[in-house]
Amino acid sequence: MATNLSIDPELLKEALKIGGFSTKKDTVNQALKEFVQRRKQQEVIELFGNFPCDEDYDYKQGRK
Repeated sequence: MATNLSIDPELLKEALKIGGFSTKKDTVNQALKEFVQRRKQQEVIELFGNFPCDEDYDYKQGRK
């Protein structure tokens, strides 16, 4: 899907350099993947402490 975007040229130049990508397309696609990944991780982090723990669970038993 072709899309026209107005992207900060200095920011894109820095991302190309840091990421080591050869094309703008690869740079933007990787940046979008990392953005989505980070947001999904944040959703999981926000769930910590929201579920009741299982008092009968023996984590040491799982190591055997």
